Amino acid sequence: MSTRPLRADARRNRDRLLEVAVRAFSTDGADVPLETIARTAGVGIGTLYRHFPTREALVEAAYRNELDRLCAWAPRLLRTHEPVAALRAWMDRFVDYMTTKRGMADALRMVIASGGDPYAHSRDLLVTALTPLLEAGVRAGTLRDDVPVLDVLTGLSGVTLAAGEPDRRDQAGRLLDLLMDGLQNRR
Repeated sequence: MSTRPLRADARRNRDRLLEVAVRAFSTDGADVPLETIARTAGVGIGTLYRHFPTREALVEAAYRNELDRLCAWAPRLLRTHEPVAALRAWMDRFVDYMTTKRGMADALRMVIASGGDPYAHSRDLLVTALTPLLEAGVRAGTLRDDVPVLDVLTGLSGVTLAAGEPDRRDQAGRLLDLLMDGLQNRR
């Protein structure tokens, strides 16, 4: 694929395809027809294949796009919220991301079976996003300084394992509140 930047219309088409693909793979499964994704995105199947030559390429790009979107929220939230509120808001987005990832599980397994590794850099990207959120809270004196970032990420993953289904969102929120309570500096 070319390294030249996409034209604005091509970028919009690609973004729309990724948005529709995430929803389709999450709700309809790995075998949703690519023609359906293209039609729902308002483009032709040729446009889909120009951007994503295989189903696996589309699945992997959709997953990575969701991960990138989640990670991009961290600095935005720090600019607009106090550190504790920014961290809690990012945690909500993490649960949403993991719920989507769970919905895409079959499609992601298909990518792995074909030799791809959609998770190759996931942990590093998540740690890179989460670290400044925690550090800002430590600097502000509102978060503990003795909790490793990987422990927080593991706790977040545990919340989504226990209550990551969409119909358990209230419980996930309560578990996130408990996690936040444990992270706050009470000295």
